[in-house]
Amino acid sequence: MNTDIVIIGGGHAAAQLCASLVEAGLGRQVHLVCAEDPLPYQRPPLSKAFLKNPAEGLQAHRADAWYDTAGITVHRADAAVAIDRAARHVTLQSGAVLAYGQLVLATGTRARRLPQLPDKLANVAVLRNAADALHLRPRLAEAKSLTVLGGGFIGLEVAATARALGAAVQVLEVAPRLLGRSVSAELAAHVLATHRAAGIEVVLGAQLSDFEHDGQRLLALTVNGQRQAVDLMLLGIGAEPEVGLAQACGLTCGQGVMSGVVVDAAMRSSDPSILAIGDVTQFPVSPLWAPEGTQMRLESVQNANDQARTAALTLQGQHPVYAALPWFWSEQGAMRLQMAGLMPAPDSAGAIAATTRHRRSGATEASFSILHYVGERLLCVESVNAPMDHVMSRKLMEAGRHPSPALACDPAVALKSLL
Repeated sequence: MNTDIVIIGGGHAAAQLCASLVEAGLGRQVHLVCAEDPLPYQRPPLSKAFLKNPAEGLQAHRADAWYDTAGITVHRADAAVAIDRAARHVTLQSGAVLAYGQLVLATGTRARRLPQLPDKLANVAVLRNAADALHLRPRLAEAKSLTVLGGGFIGLEVAATARALGAAVQVLEVAPRLLGRSVSAELAAHVLATHRAAGIEVVLGAQLSDFEHDGQRLLALTVNGQRQAVDLMLLGIGAEPEVGLAQACGLTCGQGVMSGVVVDAAMRSSDPSILAIGDVTQFPVSPLWAPEGTQMRLESVQNANDQARTAALTLQGQHPVYAALPWFWSEQGAMRLQMAGLMPAPDSAGAIAATTRHRRSGATEASFSILHYVGERLLCVESVNAPMDHVMSRKLMEAGRHPSPALACDPAVALKSLL
């Protein structure tokens, strides 16, 4: 019986799974298949320190020697191109064939593109991986202005980085506010005001049309009826799960750009010999954090790491149930945003559960936390430049404690009194 574990992917989820399997003494059974040449590396710095400094290198999760010592066979710059579920093998771009006892998909996401634009215009960039960052970095250093299409985390992080480098920056968001899927309206308003105060032009409700290009460069676009020249553009309009391999081999996948490979709470796909983890998964959210039966796809380092740890237990024959508290962060210039828990999603009728908000002031005007309740239940805490609030709030929520709003406005006091 084949006991080899083949992991397809080179991001945070794949890196954590390798580490967890090595801790379990299974490293010599592992094949790691990376489409990129670099070994798994930290992704968050790509939109910040990596773009600012031409001498900045990738921050590898583990050194080459660690994989050698652990006995992991790494296939670099050799993407998986097909999965044969009946034969239980994976074919790589090089033609190599890897047999597996169990297979793990950690294929992540790809950046969304605009159908109006060719993929390889010299002055249009996306940012998902090292190659994207290496393409963008020299262009950003030379650009006099940057147009960011999309007011999500990646777009705003790069906007803040570009502004720090001295570029004129404009953010175009078609929605009526920033970060519409990620944070509360109150936090979004603070983010908007902070970026505008830093000299970034933010256009909300932007109506975009008439993308002009010559096949080599994007020349201009029309914003709210006005033609604007483009020096450099970043597309920050979200990501799509890399489900091509999964769909081609017949695994159950969700529908739409927010859906991925459907897994259960142990990270098993519709084929019990194939697991999926990280950004590519559509998974059941624990009823601790969302209504019973909630399914979602989540792009976060926390989710990638915790799902990898769950998958490692499944691969060892255990029966884990993924129930980690979702949490996120984003660094945008001087702002460090940290969120614990999930804001309520609309129900089938489009209604959102009524929430109450309590704002806790921090040491400075730019430091505070917003605590969101549904009834007496602490549902989500958003912190700005308040890392201790974030840590304490996570501990409270993970412990299943829901202090009264008055007490929770000081998470440290609440934690001390309740634990």
